[in-house]
Amino acid sequence: MQFAKYQALGNDCLVVERDDFVELLSPTVVRRICDRHFGIGSDGILVREPSSDPTEFRVRILNPDGSEAEKSGNGLRIFARYLWDRRLVSDAPFTVVTPGGEVLCRVHEQGRSVTVEMGRVCFHSGEIPVPGPPREVIRETMEIAGQALEFTAATIGNPHCVILRPQVSKAEATLLGPLIETDSRFPNRTNVQFMQVLDRANIRIEIWERGAGYTLASGSSSCAAAAVAKKIGLCDSTITVHMPGGSLAIEVDDNFLVRMTGPVGKVAEGKLSDEIFQSTRTAGA
Repeated sequence: MQFAKYQALGNDCLVVERDDFVELLSPTVVRRICDRHFGIGSDGILVREPSSDPTEFRVRILNPDGSEAEKSGNGLRIFARYLWDRRLVSDAPFTVVTPGGEVLCRVHEQGRSVTVEMGRVCFHSGEIPVPGPPREVIRETMEIAGQALEFTAATIGNPHCVILRPQVSKAEATLLGPLIETDSRFPNRTNVQFMQVLDRANIRIEIWERGAGYTLASGSSSCAAAAVAKKIGLCDSTITVHMPGGSLAIEVDDNFLVRMTGPVGKVAEGKLSDEIFQSTRTAGA
C-alpha cells in the first residue's frame, strides 16, 4: 500500500489513493496506521478519491481515531502539495472538493507554501450546529469543570468553539478541550481553540482537535479563531495566528470569507507492510 507523508506546522498526514486501499480503511485500520507505536504514526489520513473529471480533485479526511472530518486547513495544504509533487497541478489555482465544501488552492515556492481559499465562516447556530433558538453564537458563556468560559461558535465546513482567554496554555487545552469537544451544546462534537489576542494583527491559540486531541497546529482552527477575533472586534482583517507548531497568515474579508497561507514539508514516501492490517497486539501484552 503506497503512501506519502507530509507535515504542515508539525501536523502530519499520510496521503493515499483510494484505489490502492479499496475498502481497507475501516476505523480500526485507520487507528492502527496512525498509531505512533504500532503503526507509521500520523495525525490523520488524506484519501484522494477518484473522479471522472481529471481537473477535479476530491479528498476524504480521516482522523486518527477513525472518524471523518469535513474540512482540514493543514490537510488541504498537504493535499495540494501532494498533487503538485505528482505533477497533477501547476502554480495556477485549482479546486479541491471536501465533504465540507469546495476550496480553491494555489501552490507557491515549488510546493513549499500553499494558499487556500477556505470559504466563509458562519456563526449561525443552525449551521454549526448548536441547539437552542436560531441565533449567531457570539460571546456566550458555558461552565466547564467549574469555570465560566466565554465562547463563540462557528463553522467553516466543520464546527469550532473559540474560547477567549487572557493567556493560553497546553495544560488548559488538554484539560478542558476534551470536555468542550463532547459538550451537549455540540451534537456533532467540536474543534476547540483557546485564543489569546496579542494585538489587532496577532493572536495565539492552543488547539484541541475533534477526533485527534491536542495538536500543534490546525489550519481550519486558525481560520475560525481569526474570524472570531474579527467578528468580536478585537482584530482587523489580516491576522497572523501563532501556534506551538508555527504561524499561519489569515485574511478575513468583511463577509468572513477566509484565505489561509502557510508552509508544507514532505517527510517520506513508501509502502505500508501488509502486516499493519493485522493485529499486532495480544492480550496481556
